[in-house]
Amino acid sequence: MLAIFASGCGLNIAPDSSTPTIFIITSTLPPTTPPPPTQTAQPPTTAPTPTPIEGTTSTKVNVRGEPSTAGTTLGMIDPSAKVQIFGKDPSGNWYQIVFVQASDGKGWVTAQYVDVKNKDAVPVIGAAPAPTSVNGSDSSSGPSGVVIQQVNVRSGPGTDFNALGTLNPKDVVTLTGKDANGIWLQIAFVNGPDGKGWVTAAYVQANGTESLPIIGGSGDVIGTGTPTVIPPTITPTLVSALQDNDSQQAPAVNITFSPTNTRSIIYSSDVSAPTGDAEDWIQFTPYGNVISANLICTGNGTLKVELWQNNTPLQNWGELSCGENKVLTVNAGQSYLVHLIAQSVSSGLEYTHYTLSLSAMP
Repeated sequence: MLAIFASGCGLNIAPDSSTPTIFIITSTLPPTTPPPPTQTAQPPTTAPTPTPIEGTTSTKVNVRGEPSTAGTTLGMIDPSAKVQIFGKDPSGNWYQIVFVQASDGKGWVTAQYVDVKNKDAVPVIGAAPAPTSVNGSDSSSGPSGVVIQQVNVRSGPGTDFNALGTLNPKDVVTLTGKDANGIWLQIAFVNGPDGKGWVTAAYVQANGTESLPIIGGSGDVIGTGTPTVIPPTITPTLVSALQDNDSQQAPAVNITFSPTNTRSIIYSSDVSAPTGDAEDWIQFTPYGNVISANLICTGNGTLKVELWQNNTPLQNWGELSCGENKVLTVNAGQSYLVHLIAQSVSSGLEYTHYTLSLSAMP
């Protein structure tokens, strides 16, 4: 027994070498769609600021707050001055320019007195949108129109209303309404009641008048609609020409022609007799010996045109009548004056609106 116990002390007991089987259950899981990436908000697109286009004044010009001779005068620019042009009105008769003296740094000048190398590059600005609602009385916006003949602005839609002022050809107006027959148009007019005035539709060229609100007698909007009545032909109401204070010593325009810059001028104004402004003076200096002249007139007056040099009317130059084209032989580099005079041949008011074109011939 002792031997057995002695040998038992060295008994080795083999451990259980069996390893349990581990079962792994696998399955195909549906693909997981990753969440869409968070979109970063893009900054709003900023419209590029148009680069002003350079122009040069051909004469001394008024700068106005609006594209109209009835607009507020902001100042004047001398001849041959460089101007920076933002754009033009829809009719192309006015340029908006940089004018630091204005509160917003902008002003309007007559396009015919500014020379631009590429007029087509000047963008159109200032077109007012057509009205979109007629439910309220606010009609401060509307389409633009261009005055085609001198016209009185009145406080209401009729000749029996007070005259508030006068608009001239090529003035731009903002249309804000019309009367029930479409014969009169309401416009934005700073000197009128509530900033409004009325003009006869026959003297305004515009699109979109059919959508203008109809303004009632109390000034309220009463609806819209295109009138079925054909507006009658309007007989012009003659008014005396306003004094522009030009003279032989201080002509309304003083143009120096050059082959590389100013080659022509188109000047519009009016004269009347026996009352009103009876005469206008236009000075020009040619660079060549030939000038083409053209004169267009409207109204009931008679216009006399003289050509002056050295303080004396030239007797052998002939005549320039309304509706006539004439070729003038002149001395290069010498100054000349065109003197336009309203002739009084009857007892009533005689009024003439004219457009004089002078062009240097090659």
